Amino acid sequence: MESPPLHYLKEWRKFRCLTQAHLADVVGTSKSVICDLERGNLQLSPKWLRRLAPVLGTQPGKILDHNPDDMDMDILEIWSLIDDKAQAIKVMKSFIKNDDDV
Repeated sequence: MESPPLHYLKEWRKFRCLTQAHLADVVGTSKSVICDLERGNLQLSPKWLRRLAPVLGTQPGKILDHNPDDMDMDILEIWSLIDDKAQAIKVMKSFIKNDDDV
């Protein structure tokens, strides 16, 4: 049985239509470092996540936990444009139906 990936860096890079070389250039490293990060030869540390996430248009935790190909991109795109995320979360929670609403 194949173990799950340690992260989804490669998927996020491809989702944003970036080559390893372009991503490396934007974050100030080499293509070989990006390759090693994607393969798990280098640890995708919090420092790396903070550098990569803005370029990939996501949050650091998403690179670890979510394959962008499996997510509703409309929601992600809207979320990335929201300034007051705390207020947005309160509004979204108001849409959750609970047993008292039935």
